[in-house]
Amino acid sequence: MKQKLKRYIKFLLGMDNSDYIERLKNKGLRVGKNFHIQQGCIIDESHSYHIVIGDDVSLAPNVHILAHDASTWWFLEYTKIKNTTIGSKVFIGAGSIIMPGVTIGNEVIIGAGSVVTKNIEDGCVYAGNPAKFIMHTQDYIAREREQMHNGNTFGEEFSEANNASLQNKEILKQAAAKYGTAYLK
Repeated sequence: MKQKLKRYIKFLLGMDNSDYIERLKNKGLRVGKNFHIQQGCIIDESHSYHIVIGDDVSLAPNVHILAHDASTWWFLEYTKIKNTTIGSKVFIGAGSIIMPGVTIGNEVIIGAGSVVTKNIEDGCVYAGNPAKFIMHTQDYIAREREQMHNGNTFGEEFSEANNASLQNKEILKQAAAKYGTAYLK
């Protein structure tokens, strides 16, 4: 009973979404390996069988993935249904909305707060409302790699997920202030 309560509390706090994802899989959601979902994400539960998500995908907090549009219901008494696909090696930023019928390619980054209304090709960074092309993923990663150095790059012991000490948190915070960005493993 104690273990069940712990899991429930973790779920409420957004720390464990495994039951949610399993429920959606039982309804037909297809998800690849290494799928990470943070708190507040909504995957269209009533039409999850129209959604396919590839390998190595991360959803930041409050991402919505839709496969239906009920705007026609009061007028036609029908809801529009579309298949939604997310490729592999994709990151979708906090608060983004993936609209019904969208296909997102492989190696794609979606910026926070984006509304994706059209298909996105492989290897692209998109952001905005509606989401627009920013640059190719390889160019973005190359630019970020150039900014990394010993003073602003930190290992897992600095991560909240690994119970970073207050001292390590302060070091990370100071590096982000000094260099504008810190990079955490």
